[in-house]
Amino acid sequence: MPVISYFFGIYVRMYFDDQLPPHFHVEYQGAEALVAIETGELVEGRLPRKAAKLIKEWCADHRDALWDNWQRAVALQPLRRIPGADND
Repeated sequence: MPVISYFFGIYVRMYFDDQLPPHFHVEYQGAEALVAIETGELVEGRLPRKAAKLIKEWCADHRDALWDNWQRAVALQPLRRIPGADND
């Protein structure tokens, strides 16, 4: 599963041709979660509160790029890197 972003120890990944709703995967200090692109809310799993807040803000700031990558993943096209919260 390609890493599309990495910041503050948080890995953000997206699977090719994944199930709905449109989402991305987050891993931080052994915790894992699925995050809805539309809302930035955790759909499944858990993250520490600070990481969840960072991810929600990052998702809002990069929603268009996340949607673009979701469509690329569905079409089995290469995904693009998205700047991390520490690069904005």
